[in-house]
Amino acid sequence: MNKAVIVAPIIIILAAAGIYIAFLQKPGGSTPTTIPPTPTPSTTPTPTPPAKVVNVVKYKTASCVDAQGTGLEAFSMLIPSDWTFEGEVTWLLNNPLMPATAQFSVRNPDSTVEFKGFPNQSMFWTNNPLIQYTNPPGSRYFGAYVMEPLGPIEALKQIVVPMFRGDVANLKFISEEELPELAKLFGTGTDPTSGISYGAEAGKIRVEYTLNGVQVEDEIYCVIQSVKTPVGAATNNNWFISNLSSFRAAKGKLDVNSKTLQTIAFSAVINLKWLNKYNQLVLYLIKQQIQQIKSIGQLSNMLSQMSDEISQDNLKSWEDRQAANDKLVDDFTHGILGVDSYYDPIAEKTVELPSGYNNAWTNSLGEYILADDPSYNPNIGSNLNWQPMKTG
Repeated sequence: MNKAVIVAPIIIILAAAGIYIAFLQKPGGSTPTTIPPTPTPSTTPTPTPPAKVVNVVKYKTASCVDAQGTGLEAFSMLIPSDWTFEGEVTWLLNNPLMPATAQFSVRNPDSTVEFKGFPNQSMFWTNNPLIQYTNPPGSRYFGAYVMEPLGPIEALKQIVVPMFRGDVANLKFISEEELPELAKLFGTGTDPTSGISYGAEAGKIRVEYTLNGVQVEDEIYCVIQSVKTPVGAATNNNWFISNLSSFRAAKGKLDVNSKTLQTIAFSAVINLKWLNKYNQLVLYLIKQQIQQIKSIGQLSNMLSQMSDEISQDNLKSWEDRQAANDKLVDDFTHGILGVDSYYDPIAEKTVELPSGYNNAWTNSLGEYILADDPSYNPNIGSNLNWQPMKTG
């Protein structure tokens, strides 16, 4: 967190006081007469009041561009101006049901505090004897890893932690919790026409481990989504470990950093235009009998032909994803929220920023400044046009 401190110079003037004593001889006498000293003005330094400290926090917009596929921004989020962002979208040419995944890391370079998004994992299971014979557990089936379905807690422990935290030292599991309210935000039920059923479960775990000599806490989330398709007498189950993310900080500091981490997570927005292209491609591949894409060049050409028009289904898909993200943030640290809503007059949208500040400003670069001093003005000494924002 940036804190600009305005410190007034303190000048202390020391003056030495002098006293004159004169001895005069009276006429006819020898007794000296003492002349009282001339009063000297007091030179005791006047205490200087302590300089006022202004707490200032600055956020900037970080963007993840899908350079490999659409060329569009896939998603964006607000991060503290002195934090780092790394993110990418990877297209999976052999996985028609989940042809792209994204991963990112938002990190405070001066500490272990980090908000991380992991790539979704595509899994497959079936009770079809022929497919079981040709695609045993551990193999790949249309790009998906063949494995019997797991619940969210088991998936986090058995798959996610070994895959993404397998290189840390002294790891131990601290707590676990099912998140049924988060799971409710994902589509469930059975389509009466096709017989396809959709399911969702969610959960989180908290682990501790040693990172570069520092003991850290890590709270990791996931949602298990399943699509069960009847195929004759058998059932194919495509299940996904999705919405994989974690909040990390030094042990005992995770809740303390929740305000900043929640601000980052709340601000994450999927680009609707990118999601529209992605959803169209998934439907196209399914209609083409799950045709696999052979090359990145073929993928880019196919995506360029997808319509820019956003259907109601794709709009609802985007809204559902945003609602799920907000619910995930609510569940972080058991819903201890530390953010306020502000209206951005330049972008004409509402943003969530840390609470506890008197004033907020924004500029055309997608940056935000918060300060606890009502007299602070970011336009002073800046060549940018900062405009004030109002809560609500």
